[in-house]
Amino acid sequence: MMSTTAHFLGVDGGGSKTAFALVDSHGVVSARITSGSSYYFNSSSDVMKRVLAEGVSQVCVAAGITPEQIDAAFFGLPGYGEASGDVAELDAMPARILGHDRYRCDNDMVCGWAGSLAGEDGINVISGTGSMTYGERLGAGHRVGGWGELFGDEGSAYWIATRGLNVFSRMSDGRTPRGPLHGLLVERLGLSSDLDAVGLVIGTWGGDRSRIAALATTVCEAARQGDSEALGVVSSAVRELATLIETTRSLLGFSDDEVVPVSYSGGMFTDVGYLTSFRAALGELPAEYDLRVPLLDPALGAAVYAAKDAGTPFSTTALQRLRSTHTSTDEVETHE
Repeated sequence: MMSTTAHFLGVDGGGSKTAFALVDSHGVVSARITSGSSYYFNSSSDVMKRVLAEGVSQVCVAAGITPEQIDAAFFGLPGYGEASGDVAELDAMPARILGHDRYRCDNDMVCGWAGSLAGEDGINVISGTGSMTYGERLGAGHRVGGWGELFGDEGSAYWIATRGLNVFSRMSDGRTPRGPLHGLLVERLGLSSDLDAVGLVIGTWGGDRSRIAALATTVCEAARQGDSEALGVVSSAVRELATLIETTRSLLGFSDDEVVPVSYSGGMFTDVGYLTSFRAALGELPAEYDLRVPLLDPALGAAVYAAKDAGTPFSTTALQRLRSTHTSTDEVETHE
């Protein structure tokens, strides 16, 4: 039986970092910590287990409780559901960490949706290291995208960065006229020779997904400086995100005359220019969308989802308190 004040743990895993948030039933954030990547496809399930175990331990110490005192938890795990053979192992992992079974696991996309719309029917689009949409309507949920960088992840930071690197190579060769992007990447990467980019990104970085994705900020900066090629990359990216949203709307069964709530999560949306371009792309779609600033970040969204899934959703007062103490720009990088 739950105590008067219950404790809910939200865990938002991602390709760059993993965020942990403990929230009590009154909507007070007891503790928050950030740990390393929990994207096990790039490492192993043992690495994910270590990150989750250390994170749960640290956030509980900070809050002054033990894992056994957590009434419900939600673990949003990057890659969850993308390899059927791994689901049972991922589902079992938190039990050994918490010492109980009052939790649920799913893909980290659920954290972004639950946070951005506070659990309201609608669609959340993620554009972080990876990209995807997730929406719910009348208790049914649908995911679109999130296939990873080899298959797509259109509109994500990685997708933008790799296209930016392709433009850089063409500018360097003379196949495309040089614009601001060329000089910005030379400076960002500290290159003595343009070809050194190959040795740095592939050799020194080992093709690291997160480090490559971080170059998306340089592409956006080039777009702000009027680089036509960079502007083209950004324009293509937001159109891809708009396509994900329109597809999700159709799958969820929203009618053409319904106004569909949409929000967003992921590091790309912290770039004002990118968000502005995305808003314009959304406005070009045939349906009517209500684009909303995220109410909560994904880690807090995971805690809200944990409470709801346990059958003890936050009261309106508790949600208002949680929103009042939240800074909407506190974005958490998400996979996929």
